[in-house]
Amino acid sequence: MATSRTGSSSSSTTPRSSSSVEEFQQVLNERKRKRMASNREAARRSRMRKQKQLDDLMGQVSQLAHENNQILVNINITTQIYLNIEAENAVLRAQMAELSTRLQSLNEINDFINSNNGVFGYDHPNNYEAAHDHHHHQVNDDTFMNNPWGCFYGKQPLIASADMIMY
Repeated sequence: MATSRTGSSSSSTTPRSSSSVEEFQQVLNERKRKRMASNREAARRSRMRKQKQLDDLMGQVSQLAHENNQILVNINITTQIYLNIEAENAVLRAQMAELSTRLQSLNEINDFINSNNGVFGYDHPNNYEAAHDHHHHQVNDDTFMNNPWGCFYGKQPLIASADMIMY
């Protein structure tokens, strides 16, 4: 509604009374006051919403920081366990290499003892038994010197395994 300060309306040429102008001014002032109160309330609600959003975000930051710290603790624990296992594996690898070397040596000794190549002066187990037969009068006194493993010769073959070696 358009009005002039003189109190006349665009639709009428008769001047308004001073009381109607004052009433109109009061209505305008009341509307302005209500609008300002409404704007203040809306601004207050907006500030409250923003504060709640900020509080929520701060809570999320705190929660994420806590989770990050927990993850770092878990990573440190897992890393320590990994390093311990890696050290243990290195020890086990070294022990395995040592045992493999010992097993290979024992297998070479076993193969040498069990071979029928006549190194100890016997071509066959029966020849060893014949040389030690008590019914024969001829006893070879050098038998043990020639074959220190004679007690095993002709018997079950020797088998070496890593289980036999103890530290």
